[in-house]
Amino acid sequence: MTELIRKKRGGNALSREEIKYMVEGFTAGDIPDYQMSAFCMAVIFKGMTDEETAALTEEMARSGEMLDLSRFGSLSVDKHSTGGVGDKTSLIVGPIVASSGGIFAKMSGRGLGHTGGTVDKLESIPGYRTSLEKDEFFSQAQRTGIALIGQTGNLTPADKKLYALRDVTDTVDSVPLIVSSIMSKKIAAGAKNIVLDVKCGSGAFMKDIESARTLAQKMVDIGRACGRNMAAVISNMDVPLGFAVGNALEVKEAIAVLKGEDISDLRQICLVLSSELIAMIREISAEEAYAAAENALDSGAALAKMKEWISAQGGDVSLMDNTDKFTKASIVYELCSEKDGYISHMDAELIGRAACELGAGRKTKEDKIDFSAGIVLCKKTGDSVRKGDVLAVFHTSDGEKLENAKSVFLSSLAFSAEKAECGNLILDVLK
Repeated sequence: MTELIRKKRGGNALSREEIKYMVEGFTAGDIPDYQMSAFCMAVIFKGMTDEETAALTEEMARSGEMLDLSRFGSLSVDKHSTGGVGDKTSLIVGPIVASSGGIFAKMSGRGLGHTGGTVDKLESIPGYRTSLEKDEFFSQAQRTGIALIGQTGNLTPADKKLYALRDVTDTVDSVPLIVSSIMSKKIAAGAKNIVLDVKCGSGAFMKDIESARTLAQKMVDIGRACGRNMAAVISNMDVPLGFAVGNALEVKEAIAVLKGEDISDLRQICLVLSSELIAMIREISAEEAYAAAENALDSGAALAKMKEWISAQGGDVSLMDNTDKFTKASIVYELCSEKDGYISHMDAELIGRAACELGAGRKTKEDKIDFSAGIVLCKKTGDSVRKGDVLAVFHTSDGEKLENAKSVFLSSLAFSAEKAECGNLILDVLK
C-alpha cells in the first residue's frame, strides 16, 4: 500500500489490478485507515484519470452484494439526486416511468442533515414496507413496474468505509472520489438506464454551475464506461423544490402533482427526468418522450401506478385519495413577515436546516424523525411580501423547537425593494 500511496503522490495512474488490491484490502481490514487516508489526500492533490475512477467505481460496486436486474432486459431504470431541499421527485418520476413501460426497481437512502431521504418520506405512509426479501422485490417490480426499498446493509461496503473516513479527514471534496462513491452504488443497484439529478446552488453540494457540470459529466462518462445508458440533468437548488419540506408534507405534495395540481417547478423537473428515462427505454426522441411523460401524468396513469405500488408494499392507499389522513403535527405555526418588499434570495440549505430543527430530519444517524414535522412555504424568490403576510407554515410536535427553527428560517431570506428575477430551474442536460 505504501508503494501505491507513493505512486499516486507522484501524480501517476494506478492500474486496475492495483485499485482492486487496494479496495479489497481496505474492505477486509487488511489496509488500515491511516494508509487509506494518506491515499485519499494524495487524490485530493493529484486527482485520478477517468480510467482510474471507472476502476475504483467498479471495484467498490463489487465489494458487496450486487443487484442483478438483467431479467428486465433494457427496461430497468434508476434515478439519483445529489441531494436537495424539498426533493420528492422519486415519488413522481417512478410512477410516471413505470406507467410508461419502465421498471423502476430502486434502492434509496435515508436523509442526514438538511436533505431528506426518499425512504424516510415513504415511511410516513402507514404500513409501507421499506424492506423486502429479494424474491419479493423482483416479483413486485415485474408485476407492477415499480418497487422501492431501503439500501441493504451489504451494498458497497467499501464505499461506506471510505466515505466515513473521508468525512473525518476532510477528503470529501474530490470529484473522482465523489463520482466513484455515487456511481458505485448506482452500478451495484443494477439498473441499465440511469438519470442523475445534479443539484446546483445554495441547497446543494455543488454551489456553482461549472462544478455541477464537471461532476455531472464525469458521472455520465463513468456510467457509460460501466455499460449503462446515462443522462444528467443539472437543476437549480437555490430555492426549495415545490413548497413542502418535510416527510409527510412532501408525500402529500407529490400526490397533489400526480393528481394534476400545477406546482410548476416540481412538475417540470419530474417531466424532464422522466422523459430522459422514457427516451432510453423506448429509444425515441426527447420530444416524444416528454409528450409520453406528460400523458402519463395528465391521464391519471401515473397516479394509478402510485396507488398500485404503495398497496403492493403494504401502504395505506386510502391516504392517496384523502391526504388529510396523514399524521398531523400537534403545533402548526404561521411565520409572518415583519417587512414589505420582494424576496430576492432564499438559502435552500438553511431552510432545510430549519425543517430539521422542527424534527423533520436527522442531525446524527441515531436521531428519530417526526414524520409530520416540516415547513410549507407560502412565499418564494421573486414574490411580493407585505408586512403581516405569512411567509411559511411550521409543523412540529415540540414547541421548544420553534424559536430556533424560526431564527434559522428568517436568516435564509433576503429582501429587496425591486422584484428579483428567478433563475431557470433546468440549467443543463448532459448525455
